[in-house]
Amino acid sequence: MDSPGLTSRPAAPGAPESAARRGPGGAHDGPMRGSRGGPRILVLGNEKGGSGKSTTAVHLIVALLKRGFSVGSIDLDARQGTLSRLLENRADYAERSGLPLEMPEHRRIYRSEAEARGAAEWEEKRALEAAVAELADRDYIVMDTPGSDSFLSRAGHACAEILITPMNDSFLDLDLLARIDTEGRQILGPSLYSQMVWEQRQRRAVAGLPPMDWIVMRNRLSHIDARNKREIGRLLELLSERIRFRLAPGFGERVIFRELFPKGLTLLDLREGQGADGGAARLSMSHVAARQEVRALLRAIGLPEAPADQGAGAEVGPIPGPAASGTLS
Repeated sequence: MDSPGLTSRPAAPGAPESAARRGPGGAHDGPMRGSRGGPRILVLGNEKGGSGKSTTAVHLIVALLKRGFSVGSIDLDARQGTLSRLLENRADYAERSGLPLEMPEHRRIYRSEAEARGAAEWEEKRALEAAVAELADRDYIVMDTPGSDSFLSRAGHACAEILITPMNDSFLDLDLLARIDTEGRQILGPSLYSQMVWEQRQRRAVAGLPPMDWIVMRNRLSHIDARNKREIGRLLELLSERIRFRLAPGFGERVIFRELFPKGLTLLDLREGQGADGGAARLSMSHVAARQEVRALLRAIGLPEAPADQGAGAEVGPIPGPAASGTLS
């Protein structure tokens, strides 16, 4: 079966692709879900660190697994490796505790060490293609991307049928989506990240693929009705219409997320009478509120409650790679 990339002729093994196999501006074509069959690809994307991408990713993975879906996961931020470590901790804890914790089929992709840019991008593209092809029999693939602009990050965004961008509720993080005036009142234009997302949307449209559903989730929302909170909400509403994304509720700043990390557990793994350490404990009001936040996010994304009969032998179709040109007003 052909690889999931847009490839008309196979390249010589170990050789960088020719310019004829690149998209506009020299961007390479890469893997993505086709318009029919294959797994749905959810991508966590944000070019700022500390926004909660990996925490959100692991909760989505576990939620889908608990609903009976088969799930693959890909860590494109393998150097930082937060998602990979979460899953390693989860597997280790399951083995030590004897608990039957659900696990995805996981792949970890490192940046190429090739010196030539073309060769490095070719290696990364092939690694991503191979990972997607290996997970083609899954119902869902969840990808975690680096917190910086790179070829792998763009390739991951190009794969997104659903792109989820967590952001902290602050003007500093709002800069991820748009340029705001010095008074914090007016939108001057889209950010470089929003421009990049728009370029990948255009690539999908040109290839005749399903449109990207972009969801921005507001993390670390203050419980106080502060002026900044209202202003950020107003600007996000304006931006959602201008650059076409949906707003979804995010996660509060809660200690429980840090407590669960060493064991790779999620809030969906905890039950009444069980604490984060696996021992007997009552779920606190904070734990209950946090689980409600997770469920509210799942509803906002629109993930189904149970798998439908998708049949067998679904293929991952041709997917465009990261675009390198275009403008967004």
